[in-house]
Amino acid sequence: MPNQPNPEKILQTGFAFWSSKTLFSAIEMGVFTELAHGPESFDALSARLRLHCRSARDFLDALVALGFLERTGDRYSNSVEADLFLDRKKPSYIGGILEMASHRLYPAWGHLTEALRTGQPQNELKTGDSGLFETLYSDPARLKEFLAAMTGVSRGANVAIAQNFPWQNYHTFVDVGTAQGDLAAQIAQANPHLQGMGFDLPEVAPIFGEYISASGLADRLTFMPGDFFKQDLPKADVVLMGHILHDWDLPTKKMLIAKAFDAIPTGGAFVVYEALIDDERSQNAFGLMMSLNMLVETPGGFDYTGSDCSEWMKEAGFSQTRVEPLVGPDSMVIGIK
Repeated sequence: MPNQPNPEKILQTGFAFWSSKTLFSAIEMGVFTELAHGPESFDALSARLRLHCRSARDFLDALVALGFLERTGDRYSNSVEADLFLDRKKPSYIGGILEMASHRLYPAWGHLTEALRTGQPQNELKTGDSGLFETLYSDPARLKEFLAAMTGVSRGANVAIAQNFPWQNYHTFVDVGTAQGDLAAQIAQANPHLQGMGFDLPEVAPIFGEYISASGLADRLTFMPGDFFKQDLPKADVVLMGHILHDWDLPTKKMLIAKAFDAIPTGGAFVVYEALIDDERSQNAFGLMMSLNMLVETPGGFDYTGSDCSEWMKEAGFSQTRVEPLVGPDSMVIGIK
């Protein structure tokens, strides 16, 4: 009956891990990359994926019901979104972040209750090993997967920043914690007058170089190796940090904002973007759960609201701040010196 309470949302949320793991397995087995070549029959597809006969049809039909595949008769094909974003061979592939979610975050989140009661990370730090970044940066293969994942989760916001920020007022920029360099690449492609730089740990240099060379932007984008805990940030008209500040505790957040203030001239801008929590802390569930992810993964990291970040920027000396939405759960905070 209308307006009668029902448990649908509770059950959908409680069993959401079923959907997640079905999608993760499909990505791991390359379902969407295989189907990027065109529709395939059930027999051919299940044989190539080496699916057991007991589960094959249920698995593929579950992907149909979830909206990731389409089926006509006995032939399966990708949905439009899956073909664009989940084919590993396309530059628009965002599956890297989901691969990381499956391999790394899914097991750690199984201990969320413990994290909520202890305030302690549930990753390698729990057993006395190195933390998230030390672990990732020590293994070139895992680092490359992680940086590709960051590109996947950030691509929409990167494009929006490249197109919507008033770049005509500036000449140079530096992307701090640049990863593969997709934000820098999107900005440079959309604004031919700009010269840019990616700043990150030295281990990132070859990955950045490969990505920027493939983008045809090596003449306008350079890499600066460094550690923002140990040195000043490179000077530029605009300093950007995407999905960086939430990794750290409040004193570290404020330290990085102060370094950004020192790196830009009067009239320069500092751009921070994250899955910012809405000021009422009641709408952006992704941003709130991202903050729980920081609990699981880091000793002191947390996500925050646009108002929080604006306050920290003003405390550092920025005279003007504003918050602007980007795409999905992401927004940016802009501070003007």
